Order: sequence, then structure tokens, then C-alpha cells
Amino acid sequence: MNRKKIIVLGILFFYVITNFSQKKYPQNYFQSPVDIPIVLSATFGELRPDHFHAGIDIKTQGKEGLNILAVADGYVSRIKIQHGGYGKVLYITHPNGYVSVYAHLQKFAPEIEKYVKRHQYSKESYTIQLFPKKDQLRVVKGKLIALSGNTGGSFGPHLHFEYRDAKTGRTINPLFFGIDVKDTKKPTVLSAYVYPLDDFARVNQLGVKQKLNLTKQKNGDLLADKIIASGTIGFGIQVIDRLNAAMNNNGIYKLELFVNKEKKYQHSLKEFSFSEGKYVNLLIDYAHYYHKKERIQQCFIVPNNKLSIYEKVVADGSVFIAKDLNYIVEIIASDYKGNKTKVIIPVQGKEQEVTFSSEKKLPFHFRRKEFSKVTKGIVTLAIPKYSFYTDVDFDFTYENGIAKIHDGSIPMHKSFTLSFDVSEYSLQEQKKLFIGKINDKGYVSYVNTKRKENKLYTLSKKLGNYKLATDTTKPTISTINFKDKQNVKNLKKLHVEIKDDGSGIDKYRATIDGKWILMEYEYKKNRLSYDLSDLKPSTSKTKEYTLKIVVSDEVGNTNTHITTFYKK
Repeated sequence: MNRKKIIVLGILFFYVITNFSQKKYPQNYFQSPVDIPIVLSATFGELRPDHFHAGIDIKTQGKEGLNILAVADGYVSRIKIQHGGYGKVLYITHPNGYVSVYAHLQKFAPEIEKYVKRHQYSKESYTIQLFPKKDQLRVVKGKLIALSGNTGGSFGPHLHFEYRDAKTGRTINPLFFGIDVKDTKKPTVLSAYVYPLDDFARVNQLGVKQKLNLTKQKNGDLLADKIIASGTIGFGIQVIDRLNAAMNNNGIYKLELFVNKEKKYQHSLKEFSFSEGKYVNLLIDYAHYYHKKERIQQCFIVPNNKLSIYEKVVADGSVFIAKDLNYIVEIIASDYKGNKTKVIIPVQGKEQEVTFSSEKKLPFHFRRKEFSKVTKGIVTLAIPKYSFYTDVDFDFTYENGIAKIHDGSIPMHKSFTLSFDVSEYSLQEQKKLFIGKINDKGYVSYVNTKRKENKLYTLSKKLGNYKLATDTTKPTISTINFKDKQNVKNLKKLHVEIKDDGSGIDKYRATIDGKWILMEYEYKKNRLSYDLSDLKPSTSKTKEYTLKIVVSDEVGNTNTHITTFYKK
């Protein structure tokens, strides 16, 4: 082989290796989904209850109804409308192998809206999921596809926006695709902790987690007081990030740990699959979060953690401290723009006396790989295999009508089954019973209750206190912006309030002159809304319409409201 061929093959080899090891994302293919300056209220991968934030939240200036644009040519491949979650959401598949996602929308563009309403009326359902074919709803880059809103589990107007891999379904950090957000601010470290990671490790003579005393340096970094340690230890920090144009507490992009300048740990929020979401509870110190509502990100990997965000991790990020040696531990938190804050922790290795405290033993020991079942009074708790991430010591009691299932400080991977024997109640009383979860303030909220013979049961991943509750009160229904016999010619929508203070709203049905109509349910406002542009012309001489709304709660209490109105 001549020299020229060797050089060419070498260049090709370098090109293949480089492109294989570093994934490229299109920078100029997509445009912005909004026609206003992009300001974020949430970043990709932020830590949320039981999941990572799967996209970015773009502020819409505190308003609804702003234009949402297709970021590139493609077709609408999925539409979903639900009361919670993403609310009204569009999925657009693009020819280059990516899917863009637009959530919490107020309304779709006319062609899409017409398509959706046709299916809603056909199925007589507000909530719906549709998968249009490639040639049904084509979209053009930069053209209107929807209006921004606040639907679903959104608590303020904004656009939740994502990019996903069309083949794998993995969600990818949208900032990789050329979205530029101004950010010159360093992350803010709120606290740092050190953890003894086995029974023989000690920190400052103690075998328990300890908060570090931090002093801010001139450059913004933080210096911890020196700690004395022995054995295998780990570290964690509570950290937030802020962008230039907003005061929201956002998540960081990358977290690293170095020991004497050698990298031992790194995780980066580049992309992930939705099936990984629950493992966020192993990234954080879950018990600390449960008790103090602070998310400490652990710079070490605990057993059975299957997150794919880790890179360059040595010994699971744990640090072994040997006798008579000194160490400098550095934790570096970075945002997407590369702004960094460092925590510097001096550690002195020193042999320490190992003493074991006598802790109160809990009555149950559940093994992760075994099915467990226990009964107390009328209550039975069944826990499938692999519901816990480790073997656990556990408390379970039933006293004064309350089933206490530990204290909520243990994360669960699978749902347990909690059942109540209700045979002591009459059949009529059983119909009005439901299982409720008791919060810290004593408020009882409905949890999805199923019935089988003389048992009520629920599936849940949330440990805590549960009880049987009774609901014998009907939901309430009242009109908001119109009255009986009113002429509504100057209204665009009819608004009706529906509320239930017991088990909560289960279902509703609305008709005009006996025919089903589409009423959108905004549960955050307890409001049903009907778009009067959907109203068909009245065939009666009086131009009178009869609106009938039937609402049921979770135990079957039902109320009916009938109103007449005119439009002439």
C-alpha cells in the first residue's frame, strides 16, 4: 500500500472515530418555536418528583395565545389532550429523524383544530389521543401550528418544548440544536454534605451524614472546613442555576467530582429515556428530600441505579480515605454555557474509633428480590419483588382507622397494593367509601380506588398514611358568565364551574338539546368551557337551547344542572 493511500485511510479512520464518539446535532435545520425572544423558566433535566424535566420551558410573557411555530417541515404524528400532564400537546416528526414536541397549548392551528374536534365529537370525549398519517397534517417551517397556553399540569402560561429521537424515543437537550439562551451566571451551591458509605467509615468521629461548613471565596468558589475521615465516603451538593433574563431556580447541566485533580465522577444532562425517570430518586438523597424538601445531588452511584447520564465514574464515585494521607476533593457544578462553581473540600485521613449505636429495630425486613405480604386488622399490604431498590427495614401499623406505611422516606420502583376489608359495612355504605391518602396537614385526598367483592384496594408508589373515607355529597354545578334564559349572542364561550370537596370529579357529560357537546375541563380552575362557535343553528322558532350537564364524583354521587339560553 502506497503512502498516499495510507494517509487517506488514516484521515477516514480519524473522521469515523471522531463522529462515532461525538454525536452531532443540526445547528441550522430548526428555527425557534416562538416569534418572541426565548427566555427560559426551566431547563432540560431539572430534578422533579419521580422524573427529570424532559425539555425546556419557554416563557410566554405571562400570557396565553402567543403564536407557536413549526421548527421545521414535517407532519403531525401524534396529538394528545388530557386533563393533567402535558394538557394539549403536539408531536411533529421531521425528515431528519427528530420529533419536536409542543405542550400545554391553548389551541391548535385551524386545520389541526378541525381534525381534532371531528374525532372528539366522534368519540364524545374531550380527552383523546390521535396518530395522524404522514399525509394528513403536513406542517411547514415557520408556520403557525398552535397558540400557547396553560393546559394540563402547568401552573403558569408557558411552552414546554422538546426534541426527541424518532427511532429511540429518547429526549435530547434542546440547547444542542442551536437554541441560544443568554447565561453568564454561575450556578449557586446552597449546601454540601459528606456521607460515610459503609459501616466502618467515619467523618469527624461520626458514622452519619454531615453538612459541611462552606466559606465563599473571592472568585465565587466555596471552601469547606477541613474534615477528618477514614474509610469509604461520598459527597453531595444542593445546587441551582439562574439565567440572565429570569429569576427561576433552574437545574445544572453537569456535575463533576475530582480527588487530588483526578476525576472520579461525572454526570451530564444530554439525553435520557423516559423509562429512566424514576431513578432520579437514586440520584438524590431521597430521605433528605422527603424530610427537608431539599434535593441533594449525590456524587456517587448507589446500587441498582440504572441512569444513563453518568460518564467517567471511578469506583461509583466513592472516595477511600487512607490513614495519614491528605486529599483535596473538588466538586464542580456547570451550566450549559460552561459557567462553573467549585466546592473545595480538604480531607485528612486519620484512623478513628468505630463504635456502633444501638438503633431501634423496625418490625419488618423486606427483601428486594422477594414478594412480601403483611396484614394488620382489616388492612393488607402486598409488595411485589423489586419494588424497593435495596433490602429495607420497615414499619407498618393500623391503628385508629389509619394505615401507616412507614413514613414516605423510602423511594419505590414499583407500586404496592394496599387493600381494606370492608365487609363490616353495608353494601350501600361500601358504595360511598374510598381510600384516601393523608398529607402532613391531615388533609385526606382521594387515591385511585378499585373494588373487588368486599375489598377496596389501591396501587401506589407513595408510602405514608392511608385511611377509608366516606363521600355522600353530590358535586356542585353553577354557571359563571351566563344565567338561565339569557341571550348569549355577545359571548364567545360558556363557562360553568364544577366542584367536589369529597372524592373529587370523576366524569362529566354535557349536551345541548340532547346532543353531546365538547366542553373543555380546566381542573385547576374547576371550570368547563364551551366554544359557542361550535353551536349549530337552532331549529326552534324561539331560538332556545337547553344545556344539560351531568357530573359524577369518584364514588358515583351525581348531580345534574339544566339551563336554557338563547342566541339571536
